[in-house]
Amino acid sequence: MSRRTPALIAAAVLLPLALTACSSSSDGDAATGDKESATGEGFPYTVKNCGVTTTYKTPPKRVVTMNQHVTEIMLELGLKKSLVGTAYLDDKVLPKYAKDYASVPVLAKEYPSYEQVLAANPDFVYGGYASAFTAGDGRGREAFKKSGIETRLNTESCTKGDQPMDTLYEEIREVGRTFGISDRAEAWVKQAKADNAATAKKLADLKPVSVFVYDSGDKTAFTAGGEGIGNELIERAGGTNVFADLDKPFGDASWENVVDRKPDVIVIYDYGATTVEQKKKRLLTDPALADVPAIKNKRFAVMPLSDAVLGVRVPAAVDKLAAQLHPETVKAATTP
Repeated sequence: MSRRTPALIAAAVLLPLALTACSSSSDGDAATGDKESATGEGFPYTVKNCGVTTTYKTPPKRVVTMNQHVTEIMLELGLKKSLVGTAYLDDKVLPKYAKDYASVPVLAKEYPSYEQVLAANPDFVYGGYASAFTAGDGRGREAFKKSGIETRLNTESCTKGDQPMDTLYEEIREVGRTFGISDRAEAWVKQAKADNAATAKKLADLKPVSVFVYDSGDKTAFTAGGEGIGNELIERAGGTNVFADLDKPFGDASWENVVDRKPDVIVIYDYGATTVEQKKKRLLTDPALADVPAIKNKRFAVMPLSDAVLGVRVPAAVDKLAAQLHPETVKAATTP
């Protein structure tokens, strides 16, 4: 998969303007510089993101996004007019973003070349996966910096050991600070917390079900590990990830381990050229999996890949997954 590989897959809490904002990245990232200047309230603003320190004197004005979930963050925060290019959809954008997305030039079906990005004349590039900034492909963050272009990487790619939902809140707040729209970011976080609390209330007395995530793979299963938002999605939706001991967001598991861990439900990530039905067929027709409870009972749940990464879909995705894991009790409050 070019969007990410196990080797490529392994932001600041809004505080009052007079204080320092802190990021929870694993390398000790921190955001500072909350003070007013002639260029606008809250600027200059300095933030350390995934090891790269940047000082913004004003909000970025011409933005290219690479990967769908960061594009949707920009659209959710009302920053459509800042976008001069986008690239790499994993699946369809949500209907609420469709009109705004259609107004943004698509630079490439997958990752654009360095030259294609430069042709859009951006002053800021926002990547979702570490693969967005692969130096070997000419798109390293240092290369953009040399061209006078600032960059940001979604912090799921560099944060380890923290609560992923908190990291999501910080990502939204940090993007809000970068673009001078902290009020919008904080409003989103407030609503997200309320939505998560509502789902938790519905699940309060339910017994978790064991879950195996099937992303892709034939000889081995590419699955969700214990780090990252995918694992927290399962837990918040009333499940237990059978590969939570895998200490990274994604990784390979043997089919023997899938059998041994006896998942009650298989969550299929929906994206790319292989359809959900094709993935189900591969699982249901594998004789080695015949005794797995989820296979015997044909218990599947489906999630678009964009629901399972660090972006604005997460609170609704928790609720939708809960309704699939506990259909007899939980009714999703949100629509797909």
